[in-house]
Amino acid sequence: MVALTVNAVLTAGIIAATLGLILWLADALAVAVCGALSLAVGAAVLAKGGDLFRMLGNAAAIIGAGMMIGGAGIELAEHYRHVAEPVMLIAGAAVAILSAACFQRGPDTFRFAFGSVALMGTALHLAGLGLVLEYAGNWAMVAAYAYTAVLIAAAGVLLDVRLVTALAIVPFAQMLDTGTAYFHAAYVFYSPEPTLTILQMGVLTGLCLWIGARLAERYARHTGILAIMAVIVGNLAFLVASLWGDTVGVSFYEMPFDPEMTWEQRHSAREAFEARFLHISEHVFTVVWAILLAGAAFWAAHANRRGLFNAAMTFGAIHGYTQVFETMGDEPMAWALAGLAAVPLAWGMWRLNEFLGARDPAPT
Repeated sequence: MVALTVNAVLTAGIIAATLGLILWLADALAVAVCGALSLAVGAAVLAKGGDLFRMLGNAAAIIGAGMMIGGAGIELAEHYRHVAEPVMLIAGAAVAILSAACFQRGPDTFRFAFGSVALMGTALHLAGLGLVLEYAGNWAMVAAYAYTAVLIAAAGVLLDVRLVTALAIVPFAQMLDTGTAYFHAAYVFYSPEPTLTILQMGVLTGLCLWIGARLAERYARHTGILAIMAVIVGNLAFLVASLWGDTVGVSFYEMPFDPEMTWEQRHSAREAFEARFLHISEHVFTVVWAILLAGAAFWAAHANRRGLFNAAMTFGAIHGYTQVFETMGDEPMAWALAGLAAVPLAWGMWRLNEFLGARDPAPT
């Protein structure tokens, strides 16, 4: 845990210093020269400094490499836009592949630096892909997000850094435009297709658990963290749907729009347009979500899946808190029915656990 904390602080400092120096110098030549000097000093410290100064050598080398790679990407995007896409795609892939090979075969002293540079090359490659797809259609973006998710997950598994693997959930969720936003004093999670997102995350969770049960511990850790991230995003989509319901598939189509329509005409046209799609009430999501959370918590507890259990219990509390104010605040009979239903549910869980435990005891 101490090593994890130290590495987290070190990595955050490296990222902040790299970006700050690039933006502060604001000159391609100055960034390149300072980056090369920092990289050279860092490499020399790693080669000759011994274990005592290894952390400082890693920091200097990675900051230097980051200044050179990040500065090159910014310079290409701002002043050489006509060639930026292919150069970033090819150069980023080359840096990532070469650094990954050195990470696997090079000396242990340089593994942290080589792994970090491999991630920088991957980032440069994906930035080039983003520029290529800046004005692409919906299906091209879906394919690009899928490719990005696979690439990030592969990088995390190769380097054995579960934080990187967990980040793969971001582009994977964005395949259906699920994501986050920030407004003044507000952080927002949005899911325009919660039903499809729930199914998407459910499939990913099942695949990760199924594949992880058949892999060695080193790789199962990565499928496990990705499964937990999928459960989190799926539950957030359930939260959205339990508040607003869902008109499945409507976000993939644009409603015909007449700028001369009045607000009432536009509202009526919108209702007629959405009536062509399947609509699922928020009450359906509320009940189904509660049942799935109870089942998931029970299974995770019986199977000793602590991460999934914690996620299920956390979102169970969020679900209950939300529905108290949204649905059951002024409905005392709903409270009574929900409470009475929980009693046999708890009893059934207890009996099922007794039966499963006697048949197949869980490992300690």
